[in-house]
Amino acid sequence: MGKVAVGAAVVCAAVTCAAAALLVRRRLKSSRRWARAMAILKEFEEKCDTPIGKLRQVADAMTVEMHAGLASEGGSKLKMLISYVDNLPTGDEKGLFYALDLGGTNFRVLRVQLGGKEKRVIKQEFDEVSIPPHLMIGTSEGLFDFIAEALAKFVATEGEGFHPAPGRLRELGFTFSFPVWQTSIASGTLIKWTKGFSIEDAFLFAYMMQVEQDVVAELTKSVEKIGLDMRVTALVNDTIGTLAGGRYHNPDVIAAIILGTGTNAAYVERAHAIPKWHGLLPKSGEMVINMEWGNFRSSHLPLTEYDQALDAESLNPGEQIFEKIISGMYLGDIVRRVLLKMAEEAAFFGDTVPHKLRIPFVLRTPDMSAMHHDSSPDLRVVGSKLKDILEISNTSLKVRKAVVALCDIVATRGSRLSAAGILGVLKKLGRDTVKDGEKHKSVVALDGGLFEHYTEFRVCMESTLDELLGDEVAEHISVEHSNDGSGIGAALLAASHSHYLGVEDS
Repeated sequence: MGKVAVGAAVVCAAVTCAAAALLVRRRLKSSRRWARAMAILKEFEEKCDTPIGKLRQVADAMTVEMHAGLASEGGSKLKMLISYVDNLPTGDEKGLFYALDLGGTNFRVLRVQLGGKEKRVIKQEFDEVSIPPHLMIGTSEGLFDFIAEALAKFVATEGEGFHPAPGRLRELGFTFSFPVWQTSIASGTLIKWTKGFSIEDAFLFAYMMQVEQDVVAELTKSVEKIGLDMRVTALVNDTIGTLAGGRYHNPDVIAAIILGTGTNAAYVERAHAIPKWHGLLPKSGEMVINMEWGNFRSSHLPLTEYDQALDAESLNPGEQIFEKIISGMYLGDIVRRVLLKMAEEAAFFGDTVPHKLRIPFVLRTPDMSAMHHDSSPDLRVVGSKLKDILEISNTSLKVRKAVVALCDIVATRGSRLSAAGILGVLKKLGRDTVKDGEKHKSVVALDGGLFEHYTEFRVCMESTLDELLGDEVAEHISVEHSNDGSGIGAALLAASHSHYLGVEDS
């Protein structure tokens, strides 16, 4: 019996040792995997680093590209498009004005009654209309006829508080968020339909054959067909509308930035500082420039392997590089790509790579923002987002903390580069310094969901801009939210470019 007991004890000891060894091996394996995951995260953080010196180089490069784009067409990655907007709203505008905002599967129609300096916006109303799918792949005539009918229905509901001037056409600001070659304040040739529209007809053929036929003419034709007393007085994009809305409320506004799904910038340039402008100088001496800054690129931008892969797999490789690292369309997908590498090379979420992680754009920037802002002790928002979107369950607290850290790296890079871009615009305008005796205030109007709703992004961008400017200059520069540039901003531009300016009210 003694020998049996000893044998049993030896067996138990051997089993215990084997179990302990297995546990140690598992822990070592887990430790190695975690170390590898953290190494991937650390390497990404280093590649995304944006020290002040690098941001100044980005700002300088932005300014250089701005000069080049103003000098000649095609002279820069920045298109620096002449908008033909040479009169921004002042607050003196009076009367009833309309806006049409066409840029996706829905469009908005809007009207405002303006009361001048004293009353400002007396009343405003809008309606949103869905475009039937068949019109998105039909003809331009069919689409614009539908829009004209919707405008007519909206005009028919003018109620109390809206006062069209007798004997005058209603005037409309048209926000057209598709690529356009603008030829005047109220004309522009469509380059191509995007955003799910596929309208291939004589309208586009006319452009390819270099026959003058523009989007305003198409809309006007449809409006006249149904006898609607309305004309387009301003063709704009949402960035210029944001600038107009900002200037209307604050005369110190000099530039506008959109930070949303996409990104763009517009600013007020001295007309004589535009070498490629060959027309008569406007009476105001100013011209609004649509930068199309999403297409900016520079060797100073901190690009990573994930950015390069995203760009290579995009619909427009080699284009819109700045947009792909700072805008809401892409930030969430950069986070997804890093998580995928951590899952593949370090089993970050377990032995199996979650299949949802392989789906491009499955993780949206609003979800990234929600995780980044999670302040609960157990980061339950992070846990629920990982479960609901990526089908990753039972994540540990340390995994959730690593995900938040990753969101912070991506958002911080984007926000600091946005600030550098703004500095580049300020430098071009000479507003990055304060000269002796000068106390001018410079305001940058901002709009877009990323700026408005992603608090960590906005706060980091604003603090970075202050850091770049320095305390003395930062006192004279401010960032203000300018809402609904594509709507009320377009109506305000219709007012500031009214055909009836200088004519006394009837």
